[in-house]
Amino acid sequence: MCGRYAIATSRLPRIENALGIELSELRPRYNVAPTQTVPIVRATEAGRYELAEARWGLIPAWSKEPRTAYATFNARAETVSQKPAFRAAYRARRCLVPASGFYEWREEGGRKQPWYFSAADGQELAFAGLPEKGESRPKAGVRPSMKKPGVVPG
Repeated sequence: MCGRYAIATSRLPRIENALGIELSELRPRYNVAPTQTVPIVRATEAGRYELAEARWGLIPAWSKEPRTAYATFNARAETVSQKPAFRAAYRARRCLVPASGFYEWREEGGRKQPWYFSAADGQELAFAGLPEKGESRPKAGVRPSMKKPGVVPG
């Protein structure tokens, strides 16, 4: 999975047609990075699909700090079912992360050069995602509250 991607469209016709729904418009973004709020398409408890927002990345439940060496933003398809950080979301929750393309870097002449990959027909793509809700870490004298769910593209 990539470390950066783009959403160069405000509509998602391929996803809408595949799911038989109409989604609200997106704000195009060309350099989406881990820890940013990203759009996801998820199933509701009523069995419908909706466009929602999530933070790209996962802070494992055992971490005491929001910024940790254990924070992660991608899951590997080969090991996602075995890794404790992803196991519960993998078994019970899935989402789509819409994109127009993604970036991969290649070192050329001592510098990293980004390369952009997109669908040959120019339509949007969707990454598999694992949404997970978590509680924000409480500060002294403050009750914990729910934060936006995190999502880890697979």
